[in-house]
Amino acid sequence: MNKVTVVPGDGIGPEVVGATCAIIKASGAKVEFEDVLVGLRAEKEHGTPLPVNVLESIERNKLALKGPTQTPFGGNYRIKIERMRGGKEWRADYPSIAIALRKELQLFVNVRPIKNYPGVASRFDKVDLVIFRENSEDLYVGNERMIDDDTAEAIKRITRGATERCARYGFEYLKKTGRRKMTIGHKANVLKMTDGLFLKVGQEVGTKYPEIVCDSRVIDALCMELVIKPETFDGLLLANLFGDIVSDLAAGLVGGLGVAPGANIGPDCAMFEAVHGTAPDIAGKDIANPMAMILSGVLMLRHIGENDAANRIDAALTAVLAERKHVTRDLGGDAGTKRFTDAIIAKL
Repeated sequence: MNKVTVVPGDGIGPEVVGATCAIIKASGAKVEFEDVLVGLRAEKEHGTPLPVNVLESIERNKLALKGPTQTPFGGNYRIKIERMRGGKEWRADYPSIAIALRKELQLFVNVRPIKNYPGVASRFDKVDLVIFRENSEDLYVGNERMIDDDTAEAIKRITRGATERCARYGFEYLKKTGRRKMTIGHKANVLKMTDGLFLKVGQEVGTKYPEIVCDSRVIDALCMELVIKPETFDGLLLANLFGDIVSDLAAGLVGGLGVAPGANIGPDCAMFEAVHGTAPDIAGKDIANPMAMILSGVLMLRHIGENDAANRIDAALTAVLAERKHVTRDLGGDAGTKRFTDAIIAKL
């Protein structure tokens, strides 16, 4: 029996996570849930949006199912972590809950499958690709400072080790799932040292997988091609910031963030989350679309070998989407979150 730390999150998080847990239970998967509190409620009740017991729970269970969490824009907002780690006192601070979880749990790669589903409106109909985003460094870690009142700078750091482990995971994933091509996105024509290293190391790892074609694109050209002929891409390997931007762009190819799942994988722990926001304006109104969270749950089940349950949930979701009788408003229907969830469970 696998135990999963459940992080409901903020806004619509509790609704979409609750729907996902109900569907996983109905599937018969051998999974137990342990709820923890993160986000705005945690800050109000515990004085921090990310209590240490949350990290301890995920480290103990090795699995987390996470809803969206809210982070303020701009300013000097930081989340402070103080705890024992490796037998020593550890202190750190991070710009958001998501980054804090990724760094503290060493979740080094973000995996984002992007594919069309029947009944979900899109400009394209043959998209089926997977994005592998390096999760631990680059500009995205927020290593920045004010030089004076009018000038700010950020440090972009790329290392061989971090790039290599992300690339290796990506190529292994493609090999395991029968995919045939990895495209490395970069800006090595300008950022010759940092992105140059990312490209070089990615290509070196690619030579160890002769059954997989490895090519590359300058990041701006890659974005252009994605909105012209996305069906020609299979796997994308990207550094942290480019990966964040391109994965949201790619979600737009298949219907938006409401249908895009995500996984963050580390050497010991894995966290599965919807990549959309908290949508506080519709929270508690039973109108949120839980599809992205449900698909993140499917990724989690595949990760722990519960493939039968994962396949059944995916098939049930696909059938409900195709029928279009019980889908939420953003998908063209009139169902609420609960009705959509119940329809999927009925298909199981």
